[in-house]
Amino acid sequence: MSVQLSMLGVLVRDMPRALRFYRMVGLPIPEDADEKPFVIHRMDSGVSIFFDTVFAQAFDPAFERPATGYGSLFEFYLGTDGAVDATYAQLTAAGYHGRMAPQQTSGPYAAMVDDPDGNVALLTSDRGALATP
Repeated sequence: MSVQLSMLGVLVRDMPRALRFYRMVGLPIPEDADEKPFVIHRMDSGVSIFFDTVFAQAFDPAFERPATGYGSLFEFYLGTDGAVDATYAQLTAAGYHGRMAPQQTSGPYAAMVDDPDGNVALLTSDRGALATP
């Protein structure tokens, strides 16, 4: 069997704040998840994303967040250039830092926005980002 990415973990400081951001990206995470220390969402691609406030701190005594820059970049395929534009506008209007305005790159049409925990959400309309195009 070949190696497959089955789950992506996002270590968060404040669950409600993190989930608010990812709901704006388009993940349909229930509001009652805000009070949980661990939340998992399975996407249509089959990959799951989980948000966690306790695991690393509990099981890795050397855990430290990056002092500068960002440690992770998560790509979200939104389907169309217009959806990328609209999602970027919605997130930046809500006060999230826009790292890169929507534009055609040498690859996908894309935009980048910082999430509340210092990761970057890459918003694309490139069908190449799909696990099963």
